[in-house]
Formats: sequence, C-alpha cells, structure tokens
Amino acid sequence: MARYKAGKYTVERPLLLGAALADAPAGVPAAYSAYGLPLGEAFQLRDDVLGVFGDPAQTGKPAGDDLREGKRTYLVAAAFAAADEARRAVLAASLGDPTLDAAGVAELRDIITASGALARTEERIAELTSSALTALSTAPIEPEAREVLVTLAAAATTRTE
Repeated sequence: MARYKAGKYTVERPLLLGAALADAPAGVPAAYSAYGLPLGEAFQLRDDVLGVFGDPAQTGKPAGDDLREGKRTYLVAAAFAAADEARRAVLAASLGDPTLDAAGVAELRDIITASGALARTEERIAELTSSALTALSTAPIEPEAREVLVTLAAAATTRTE
C-alpha cells in the first residue's frame, strides 16, 4: 500500500502530471518517478508512525486509531517479525480491537518500541528519503524546483501532524 497508494497516487503521479503539462524535457519524468516513489513510501511510513505514536492535538485523530482499526502497516509487520512469541500473541489479540483502551494502546506501543520496529521504521524512512534525494540530485531540473522538492521531502518525512 505504501508504494502504490502513497508513492504513486500521492507523490509520483502528480509530479508526472506536472511534467507532462509543462512539456518537461526528456529525463525529467524518470527523475520524478525515482524521487516520488520512495518519497511517497516514506511519507506513508511517517503517517503510520503518527497513527500509533502521534499526539492527537497535532494529528487531529485519536492516538492508537491505526491499532484499533487493525492496520497492517510496515510498523506492525516489523513488530510481528521481531517480537518474541508472547508479545506477538498480545499484538495478534489486540490489533484490530475497536474497544482497545489507552492502556492497551500503551502496551502495543511498548511492544512495537521494544521489538525495534519503531527504530526500523525510522531507519526505513531515512533510507527512502535518502534515495529520493539522491535521485533528485541528478534530475535535469531547475535549481529552484530542486530546492522546493527538497523542502517537500523534509516536510513529508519529518512531519508531526
């Protein structure tokens, strides 16, 4: 989902549409794809982290809603992969429970953090952002456009809301 929804729909396709409308020179669409796909995925991973660990006052949605909804995100998959058997059982039993209370959310957050899944997700966000910026560094675009896209990358991947 991260690659095809956020990567393509949210970032890559709008860039490609803009390139087509501007009759961009050869090489620009490929560069936009190489930038947009990893950036969109990183954006989605940041959204997934905020869905579990975000501050409701900043995100505008209740803390832990992604856990209550049972979203099978990279963050959750990484926790399942790295947690011990007992913690995996708690994850499996609690994930998707619409009545999960604040204590239950806190327990799942602790499991995600202790398993290293949060750190792994943050590493993946950094890797994807680096890949996007590397692609952008050689893109045949104007410096002003490059600067705007670098700023967009930072905003998309370091946001707190």
